[in-house]
Amino acid sequence: MKKIHTNNAPAAIGPYSQAIACGDFLFTSGQIGLDPETGAVVEGGIKEQAERALQNLIAIIEEAGSSPDKIVKTTCFLADMADFAAFNEVYASYIPNAPARSCVAVRELPKSLLCEVEAIVSLK
Repeated sequence: MKKIHTNNAPAAIGPYSQAIACGDFLFTSGQIGLDPETGAVVEGGIKEQAERALQNLIAIIEEAGSSPDKIVKTTCFLADMADFAAFNEVYASYIPNAPARSCVAVRELPKSLLCEVEAIVSLK
């Protein structure tokens, strides 16, 4: 197993890694709408937070030597299912190959954010 870290995504704020490469796969931690330079929540609503979360996710994937078109599975967490359509609009612009996906509403996300996204990615 190899820990993956990039300064182009927020540093882990707990006892975890941004991602772990294991065998032919990369397993990312959930990414949220934090600016990696300031650590602050991005301003705006679901679209802005989803965009930043996906930019953070892709930065980690690219640091590991892979790319968004090799995403096998994502898990998406929304604070409110009313944001589903707006989230999907942003998601589709960043995740090109329509991988397997779960999308669920949760009671609360860190820092009261609106979405979080994690992925399993092929490294081959």
